[in-house]
Amino acid sequence: MRPVHAARRAALAGPLVAAALLSACAQPSTHRAGPGPLPPPHPALGPVGTATQHGDAASSDTTPLAGPGTRPVSSTFTPLGATCASVLIGSDGMPQALCNTNADLSPVVHLLDPAGGASVASLALAKGELFTGVYGYVDEADRLVAVDGDRNVVRVGHDRGGPDGSWRLFVAEPTPIGRYVDVHCGAPRCDSVVSAAPGYGGGVWFVTAGGTVGIVDTTTGVGGSIALPPGERIANSISTAPEGMAVATGHALYLVGVDGQGSPEVLWRREYDRGPGRKPGQLSWGTGATPTFFGPATGTDYVAITDNAVPEANLLVYRTATGERVCSIPVVDGTENSPIGSGTAVVVASTFGYPYPALPSDAGPSVPPTAGFTGGMTRVDIDADGAGCERTWTTDVRSAAVPKLSLADGRIYTVSRTGPGDGFEHTVIDAETGEVQARRPLATGPAFDTLQMAGNLAPGQVIYQPTVTGVHRVTPKEAPAADPPR
Repeated sequence: MRPVHAARRAALAGPLVAAALLSACAQPSTHRAGPGPLPPPHPALGPVGTATQHGDAASSDTTPLAGPGTRPVSSTFTPLGATCASVLIGSDGMPQALCNTNADLSPVVHLLDPAGGASVASLALAKGELFTGVYGYVDEADRLVAVDGDRNVVRVGHDRGGPDGSWRLFVAEPTPIGRYVDVHCGAPRCDSVVSAAPGYGGGVWFVTAGGTVGIVDTTTGVGGSIALPPGERIANSISTAPEGMAVATGHALYLVGVDGQGSPEVLWRREYDRGPGRKPGQLSWGTGATPTFFGPATGTDYVAITDNAVPEANLLVYRTATGERVCSIPVVDGTENSPIGSGTAVVVASTFGYPYPALPSDAGPSVPPTAGFTGGMTRVDIDADGAGCERTWTTDVRSAAVPKLSLADGRIYTVSRTGPGDGFEHTVIDAETGEVQARRPLATGPAFDTLQMAGNLAPGQVIYQPTVTGVHRVTPKEAPAADPPR
């Protein structure tokens, strides 16, 4: 799936878009899956697998939770009148959807009933730029953390303090960061925050569209920021690991740490092939990937992105500690999504040609001007000695969502587009072989477009999948025992 993050797609969606089908023609390999350790649990995050749009601080797009497996599924749809970039779940089991209203793209948080998916409370956040209602995370106290339109890091709590004990959402501990954003562009509100993530050493990292990287202590309000080279814009989310924070601009991948004064410092920078222009099915020129930390020893040995090379985008894998490149290998025509990374295995899905209903105002023309959405997904394995990599399997699944890998059952879960119309299918892929194991009708119509947004697996083999108008809650029809472990 293309590097177009679920978040970005969500915010841009407005009400509708077309859909397509999953066509599955896998090429099995004798190379076995290499799931590795999960990235280190983050002390400032909620449960591993559900606390961020990409599952964890490392953006591995993996989860320790099992999905519905290959059994028939049921789906309940909750209409919210909004495009929901992600559904995050804290330790209390309450799903929280971060959305943008379809009417005017104002950010809103919905608290969902875990038993059925209905919205039990909502809270509007200050409207800002495009990404205000896109990237967030759930902290260790089950609060949704995001940057609002007034450039505050806000923590949205929930409790039964409403009338007659009803659920309510409220903002706690707002931390202003505007001064760290505007200092590098020279005027009030001259830049916009794209994403925020917790740092392993404390504080909250944030990045802006204009290329500012900052970190702030939300207890004291003290922070610092630096400007990346002129012209290097940021259009995707960020990832954190004990080694530092990874961010990709339209030109290069960075690992950033904190200096002795508490300000960001670049630890290493690696340019990549950004291609001749934005490809169809992308929202910006350059990589569409949030960086993915993964690895067989610590869970963050490597960091990966995709480039924007022609004719095929390459998967680029680097050693996190040094920035040394491990390998570069062609994988898909192009992508707007973050790779799955676990152990020695990486999976990349194509979004080339995906028919987004709207694009950012600064997206620019695509090269070529048009293309159909053909889909495709490729798995790559890092050599045991860490000296290179090879393709393991490919499949022609037309993934319309950010795929997630369950380490509990060894399956990849996504949503596919069916045919040339507006059909969407719940799709299950064997991570070891690339075989499509199940395809179940989910919904038909542009209002149910999953727009390359990230679903999240929840306890009980439940999947919450955002769409351009609300959220699907997908559950197995039969008892878990009906699907024996693999």
